[in-house]
Amino acid sequence: MNIAKDDRYLSILKSVSKPGRYSGGEYGQIIKDKNSVKASFAFCFPDTYEIGMSNLGVRILYGVLNRDPDIRCERVYTPWTDMQEKMREHNIPLFAHESGDPVSSFDIVGFSLQYEMCYTNVLSMLSLSGIPIFASERNEEHPIIIGGGPCAYNAEPVADFFDVFNLGEGEEVLLEFTKMYIEEKEKPGYTKTEFLHKAAREIEGIYVPSFYSVTYKDDGTIEKYTPIYDDIPTKIKKRIIKDLDKVYFPENPVMPYIETVHDRIMLEVARGCIRGCRFCQAGMIYRPVREKSPDVLCRNAKCIYESSGYDEISLTSLSISDYTRIDELTDKLLEFTDPNMISLSLPSLRVDSFTRELMDKVASVRSSSLTFAPEAGTQRMRDVINKNVTEEDLMRAVGVAFEAGKSTVKLYFMMGLPTETDEDIEGIATLATHVIDKYYQMPKEKRKKAPTCTISVACLIPKPFTPFQWEAQDSLEELRRKQELLYASIKDRHVKYNHHDAYVSRLEAVFARGDRRISAAIAKAHERGFCFDAWDEYFNYEGWCEIFDECGLDMSFYANRQFGLDEVLPWDIIDIGVSKEFLIRERNNAYAGKATPSCREKCSGCGANKLGGERTCCPSNK
Repeated sequence: MNIAKDDRYLSILKSVSKPGRYSGGEYGQIIKDKNSVKASFAFCFPDTYEIGMSNLGVRILYGVLNRDPDIRCERVYTPWTDMQEKMREHNIPLFAHESGDPVSSFDIVGFSLQYEMCYTNVLSMLSLSGIPIFASERNEEHPIIIGGGPCAYNAEPVADFFDVFNLGEGEEVLLEFTKMYIEEKEKPGYTKTEFLHKAAREIEGIYVPSFYSVTYKDDGTIEKYTPIYDDIPTKIKKRIIKDLDKVYFPENPVMPYIETVHDRIMLEVARGCIRGCRFCQAGMIYRPVREKSPDVLCRNAKCIYESSGYDEISLTSLSISDYTRIDELTDKLLEFTDPNMISLSLPSLRVDSFTRELMDKVASVRSSSLTFAPEAGTQRMRDVINKNVTEEDLMRAVGVAFEAGKSTVKLYFMMGLPTETDEDIEGIATLATHVIDKYYQMPKEKRKKAPTCTISVACLIPKPFTPFQWEAQDSLEELRRKQELLYASIKDRHVKYNHHDAYVSRLEAVFARGDRRISAAIAKAHERGFCFDAWDEYFNYEGWCEIFDECGLDMSFYANRQFGLDEVLPWDIIDIGVSKEFLIRERNNAYAGKATPSCREKCSGCGANKLGGERTCCPSNK
């Protein structure tokens, strides 16, 4: 059944906001003859169309799967609340964009898990599809539900809802998994369980949570994970792509009909990070660093420009200024971007590598503001988190910007960090004031308008696979006290202050550090209609507290408890390549206020090098 041609669907489309979210038919979409393929894959993004269409990872995997002639991959996004209401009212199931086919008719349904606060969106999508939310309640007729993305590195809070997880980069894993499904499905006596058993046994990066039993101690901590089969790994190793120059990149992107979050060309220049900030999960789970060559990146950019007409190119990585050939790349890109009036932007510049030469090349500095991330207000705190930048670095960078005619600077910080004191919080306000002072140190004739320094402060989420994964998050009361302290410390009217919601941050910490018992609370929240928890207008902290109480779960046990160094953690079943010994060593360095040099300066022995890669950053791999 093609839902997009159903009269019920056509009638409600006129009554919901932004109908372009659901219309499909975009330029660049891939349509395949259903009779010519052997497997169908519905790729679901558990948030709105505008956000999902901006996700580069989804675009890459969509293209990878569709390149195989035996696989049909289509896109699915979470309908907004008004559309969900109409779909339930008129009994319209969730459907894929390309064909309009119900999601339940696909062989495999994949979810990209980018943010913990989207977990209820996953359950809403399953429910709208008519698919039971619990894996244990699904039978052979239901699709296989697979999850991946950064949240899969602790999949336990949603383990009961998924049949399988892809750990690591998915370009190879998803293709191998789907092709194995095709092969196994054609055999007599096929069962989903036997297929998943074979996949868990033979495909590195495949985690089937139902194949691992979990026992708990009397104090509520995990006792152990036990595989139910002898021939599957006791730890699941993540997968990486070793050579980014050879990996697929979407050069003919699907073009949305409505405005999305990122309407631009996104070029992924590298994966991984050399820096090792101790709060940053991405800097650990995406190791080792691998770079694309400038020639390949320029070819990608030209092809996307010719097929899309976008007039901006954003160079993306965890730290773009650490790309070893940044000058060569920008020079080559400018050879065709300038004549075609295409602007360049570098969204992740570090203050210690920001130069006037680089600034003159990029669009972000042709605009009115620049963004930097000192992360902490004092040098002591920056040493604790291993930021490896100084106030002098920041003052030099903003001085370059101000001399070039800029007047607005945005600074990102964190609070709730280990060993943090009130002096560190007050230091954020002091640092912002010093930025304003730097502006007024210029000759008067260069000051064209009043400066502004906007500071945005997030609450620490002690994420898995970081040196701070064992730390207790500050209590709500303490986070709010620190937020008010910072507000009172700002005396300069040119300094503006924004902060993250402490209530959202607490629930995010619960999900990030949770175990399988959390699934009961997420399921109950779904039963009560919770969805779009990442959106302020739908976030209900009091409701979540009630649900956790009813489920007999203590939010403080997950968010506000310091985990033991010898404790079995929910994510210990996963091997990301970075050793626990390294993380403990880095935690000790944090408490000693000792900085660790970048991978490019000195290999710290994190263990990621054993994963391989032709363009890794550590000296021992050169």
